[in-house]
Amino acid sequence: MKNLSVIDEFVLLGLSTDPDIQTMLFVLFLGIYLLTLMGNLMMILVIRAEPHLHTPMYFFLGHLSFLDTCYSSVTVPKMLQNFLSQRKTISVSGCITQSFFFIFSGATESCLLSTMAYDRYAAICHPLLYTVIMNGPLCTAMVSAAWVMGFLRSLVNNLCAQNLQFYGPNIISHFCCELPSLFPLSCSDTMPNTILLILLAVSCTSLGLLTLPPILFSYSRIISAILNIHSSEGQGKAFSTCSSHLTVVLLFYGTALFRYTSPASGSVLERVVSIQYSVITSLLNPLIYSLKNQEVKTALQRVLR
Repeated sequence: MKNLSVIDEFVLLGLSTDPDIQTMLFVLFLGIYLLTLMGNLMMILVIRAEPHLHTPMYFFLGHLSFLDTCYSSVTVPKMLQNFLSQRKTISVSGCITQSFFFIFSGATESCLLSTMAYDRYAAICHPLLYTVIMNGPLCTAMVSAAWVMGFLRSLVNNLCAQNLQFYGPNIISHFCCELPSLFPLSCSDTMPNTILLILLAVSCTSLGLLTLPPILFSYSRIISAILNIHSSEGQGKAFSTCSSHLTVVLLFYGTALFRYTSPASGSVLERVVSIQYSVITSLLNPLIYSLKNQEVKTALQRVLR
């Protein structure tokens, strides 16, 4: 180990090495990124501009839109730069920093989705007490807890990742710096670093495994309550209030848990799955909530006028 030099940068292979395909991918992801920014910023604008949307559900949705903007901005600009660059490199410190904000955004979003599931549970299972249960201080405390938990999770991972030693190879078969992609490149072979890698791997999945049970519990109660509604019109109305959130949960958790619970192999499937939960989901979230919500569509038309 003493005869090896520590590397100071990584090479991101990205999605393709073909120049023609890279140009097409640049145009595609630039369009996706601009639509993501426009959709999420429009959701934030509409929620802030319309007084009748100042409810717990839209309070959480505004934070989700802001998180999706941050989540997409962590990886896509660097990916767009690499599409047009001959040297697709990123410094080790830059890679660790990107990993920090990537985990921060993803962990906070997973916590926020859990709080939104509880909000839907209170709206459907306790409609008469909804405004009492989901009061302003509680909503603020739940959102603040989501941000704090995401920050602490990312901070722990980042401090631990600082101790990893990299002597080569320095090629990452990915378009961004995710921790599972960095693990195989570490040359640390001492027992403390081995334990560190295990703890890092466990910590990446533990937050998702901790926030998923509250979501499953909330939706088990929601489904039970919907089935007890005798009229089909009432069942449809109750299901429509949580179908958007359920769709977002399935898109985000289904792909993220698959990525962080499977061993890193550098395959194309890994990169496709990462694009799904880090790029595509941020694009689809405002569309899912706006197209399936008459209140949002009406408010959007009013704001545009």
